[in-house]
Amino acid sequence: MNIIIFGATGDVGSRVAKEAVSRGHSVTGVIRSLEKADKLPKGVKARIGNASLSRLVSELSSGHDLIISAIRPPEGQEPRLVEMTSAIFEGAAESGVRTIIVGGAARLIMPGEKEYTVLSKPGFLPDSVVPIAKACLGQYQMCLENSNVNWTYISPPALLRPGVRTGKYRLGKDELIIDSEGASKISMEDFAVAILDEAENKKHQQTAFTVAY
Repeated sequence: MNIIIFGATGDVGSRVAKEAVSRGHSVTGVIRSLEKADKLPKGVKARIGNASLSRLVSELSSGHDLIISAIRPPEGQEPRLVEMTSAIFEGAAESGVRTIIVGGAARLIMPGEKEYTVLSKPGFLPDSVVPIAKACLGQYQMCLENSNVNWTYISPPALLRPGVRTGKYRLGKDELIIDSEGASKISMEDFAVAILDEAENKKHQQTAFTVAY
């Protein structure tokens, strides 16, 4: 599969790229400048581009089988996530390429508290992550309104950190997954595994899902 990744040097994007290469896929990572090429995982081809420009998204993604968007705006510019994702969608619609959006957990319903989501539950999220959570919710709502792209939206659990690759995870749809100890977590490495499994198996087209341990 020919995969192009926007956000390929980020915490999640770089792990997704590495996982894709390990499975034998041809992977292109989009970077803003050549100076960032050395941050791409080994085996990933570099292309210069900008996820905020739909024309470039279309040009870069043309001929690929899949776009993976793992973009995140800089701190303080969180609302830009929605407009950046909009550009990804506009470009994907023009090139006709299937798109996986690496989203956020904000949309997920709290287990046993269906009146609350991760974002709306009082005190559940630290104040520092509320801006990006709000942006991710806007991103997800935009996905729901889009019928021009074959999209998939994947939400992480409450805690997503660097760790080890076990290859194991549980699947969910719209509810936050919590383990027997009350934790909602997964390593970035296993989150990447789940993303590539979806890329290969196409189980969640035009819909969202979530994963956790």
